[in-house]
Amino acid sequence: MTLAPPRRDDDDEDSDADAVERLTPGSERRLLLICEHASQRLPERWVWPEEDRWLIGTHWAIDLGAAELTRALARALGCPAILARFSRLLVDPNRPEDSPTLFRDEAEGRPVALNHRLDDDERERRLAGYYRPYHRAIDQALAAAPEASIFSVHSFTPIYEGRPRAVELGILYDRHRELAARFADALTEAAAEHAPGLHIAHNEPYSGILGFAYSPERHGAAHGRRCLEIEVRQDLALDRARRPALLAILVAALRAALLDERRPLRRGP
Repeated sequence: MTLAPPRRDDDDEDSDADAVERLTPGSERRLLLICEHASQRLPERWVWPEEDRWLIGTHWAIDLGAAELTRALARALGCPAILARFSRLLVDPNRPEDSPTLFRDEAEGRPVALNHRLDDDERERRLAGYYRPYHRAIDQALAAAPEASIFSVHSFTPIYEGRPRAVELGILYDRHRELAARFADALTEAAAEHAPGLHIAHNEPYSGILGFAYSPERHGAAHGRRCLEIEVRQDLALDRARRPALLAILVAALRAALLDERRPLRRGP
């Protein structure tokens, strides 16, 4: 898929440009979108080992469809967005620095050669060059938008370890149960109009309570902001025919729950 070049802020943040894509499509500053697994790119210093090439284009390397959805939401809402420009297999920005899967060394029972026997210097190189600049960019964006809530966009594979996943939209959270409930209600109401029968669930297929929404929770706690993470099943995220309905549902729910625009959603005839 060919994508238009991203628009980035033109200031002293240029030093982080290899790690971060910054979008500022409008004037809305009550919401910040973030996307930790937006890219499967390996920066120039690294190349995919031949034995790892099977990982390219899979959920192990990238959250398929998440970047496109994040950009579309930013345009629709006019809000800023921060997207990682490196593969989660280089270093995973949705994990704490002490996580055993920060540098994943196994996928589907097969070793990940890119991360085989990393020494301390290599770990620090990836953290200093990519992981920390990504999180620094979020801190900077939140400092510039004192009222902004945080919404992290992810996608998940429809079949995992041979088991189909019925859930289509998962809302991940830890500290903000009431906000998640309000967002779920708004999703359900919008889905009734645009995609009846959409399967929406709380803390599935992963749980924010168990730490799988690390990045939004980290920055939400540090800055005193509300935060949620959305998990979109990849077949839904990648389906061009269904994307307008998906976008309409998410935009309506974000406006109702995180932007506190309480105007009623339009129902069917």
